[in-house]
Amino acid sequence: MNFISAENISKSFGEKWLFKNISIGISQGEKVALVGANGSGKTTLMNILAGVIPSDGGSVSVRRGVSVGYLDQNPSFDLAMSVIDTTFSGNNPMVAAIKKYEKSLISENGDDLSEAIELMESLKAWDYEIKIKQILGRLGIDDFEKKISQLSGGQKKRVALARILIEEPDLIIMDEPTNHLDLEMIEWLESFLATENRTLLLVTHDRYFLDKVCNRIVALENGKVARYEGDYAYYLEKKAEKEAIEASELSKNKNTFRKELEWMRKQPKARGTKAQYRVDAFEELKEKVTQKKPESGLELNVKMTRVGSKILEINHLHKSFGGQEIVTDFNYVFKKGDRIGIVGKNGVGKSTFLNMLTGNIQPDSGLVDKGDTTTFGYYTQSELLYTPGQKVLDVVKDIAEVITLGTGETISASAFLTHFQFQPAVQYTPVEKLSGGEKRRLQLLKVLIKNPNFLILDEPTNDLDITTLNILEDFLLNFGGCLLLVSHDRYFMDKLVEHLFVFQGEGKIKDFNGNYTDYREWLDEEELNQKKSSQKNPKTVIEKTVIASSDTSKKKLSFKEQREYEEIESQIEELEKTKNLVIEKLNSENISHGEISTLVKEIEALDLKISEKTDRWVKLSELV
Repeated sequence: MNFISAENISKSFGEKWLFKNISIGISQGEKVALVGANGSGKTTLMNILAGVIPSDGGSVSVRRGVSVGYLDQNPSFDLAMSVIDTTFSGNNPMVAAIKKYEKSLISENGDDLSEAIELMESLKAWDYEIKIKQILGRLGIDDFEKKISQLSGGQKKRVALARILIEEPDLIIMDEPTNHLDLEMIEWLESFLATENRTLLLVTHDRYFLDKVCNRIVALENGKVARYEGDYAYYLEKKAEKEAIEASELSKNKNTFRKELEWMRKQPKARGTKAQYRVDAFEELKEKVTQKKPESGLELNVKMTRVGSKILEINHLHKSFGGQEIVTDFNYVFKKGDRIGIVGKNGVGKSTFLNMLTGNIQPDSGLVDKGDTTTFGYYTQSELLYTPGQKVLDVVKDIAEVITLGTGETISASAFLTHFQFQPAVQYTPVEKLSGGEKRRLQLLKVLIKNPNFLILDEPTNDLDITTLNILEDFLLNFGGCLLLVSHDRYFMDKLVEHLFVFQGEGKIKDFNGNYTDYREWLDEEELNQKKSSQKNPKTVIEKTVIASSDTSKKKLSFKEQREYEEIESQIEELEKTKNLVIEKLNSENISHGEISTLVKEIEALDLKISEKTDRWVKLSELV
């Protein structure tokens, strides 16, 4: 069943056509990733499909009865509204009931609470409420009374994401959904979208996320769309095959073009005396061979300032804000070639830590001692600074007219911009006309051409296309200085870093030897060991030893787990019965306001136990 169809749609801005007469359709159950270079028109295409802006031609049709939800890169809100009113703003009756229930809990109004509970019960909305609380909890949304105007950009994006997941539209369109999420949130969202029976269209630069969630790729390249069935790796393989074929055809076309050009020049100037079909064929061939092809195999390589014996030393660093510990007694001596990733939940102080290292923020105590030859290149999450009307080329020329490469060669600012995917025509474009991704790329370029020997990159992957990420990865792999990287892109992190600073909260920073995947595997192993130690007693040790010796090739249930599995279903049934009895008490007429609050809390506790028991039953059943 086709949910949405776009036929022969086009869009231009001024004289520039982003795409012309393209068609795309999304069927029920498809999870589609839209890929393409920054500035190719991905966000514009999504805006057209979501009905935010019109196309310049063609038509978009949504199947009758199909609802569409759109997560924009910069969602707009009524800033005067509260988080709860914004999050639960959909038309779903159950969502409205849960909103009423949550508001009555906040207000502690007994009459409103009784009415809200009756509505929840009539709609059988309790299970749905658990799911919604899971979404909100995973996305770190807990202060419902806060005004939207008081939220940061990242918090607003998470509220918008929560709203669309709660509304459960038939088709979800998402533009960079992983931006402003920490790694734990991304992994949860990835699992949530991959396992749910949903229909998706999304743009993401996160290759792990793309591979796990999406089952189809649509590439927007040179104003046209190409469809690939399969994951991102399959897309890369088929794209390489396609480019090889196109290169071969281009070579043949150029040979033909040379012969036809000679024929055209020999013919009389009056067009009527030439074979018109051959003239038309010549013009078509000319368009093919003169079409600008995207650069491939690009390499970034800039000269690096010499590194001295002392690079950067951190001694007993301490910092807190408003009672929250950011860093407590942290020590580290950076060595030549250090490649360190920084991970941790949003709000634990990663950016504050970077600003202390660069001297932008002073620590409460301790010392950050920078070597005399250490030159920082600091890429922040702040917006690119430029003057209105300033052209792309001028932004780079303000730093250097000529750039020295790592090989000692020099190239002009214009040539270097071309290497970084800013074609000559774009270089004379005012910066304000660039896409969000192009501005981020230009901002990154400004950092790299200053010849730093200590790169600090705070979320450099946000809004960059995958082609640019590949180029950046190659540059950073060959970078001889120190690298300190904050990124929620796990693939990017795995490829570039060798150990991690893990912000664990309350000022604790763990120095972990390995990349992000190594760290996740270590965490899983630690969690497993903790579970084993908490359940450990002489009886289970004997049972596990006997089982292990009898069959080491296949994991089986222990005696204790087998008994647990046999009993857990009846335990869930008993909990459900208890919950129903509590709900009956709530519905009785002779009940005080104080009893209502107590019974509501009891229902929530029972729901939690039922959920935990169900999860445990699923895990045990997989081993049976």
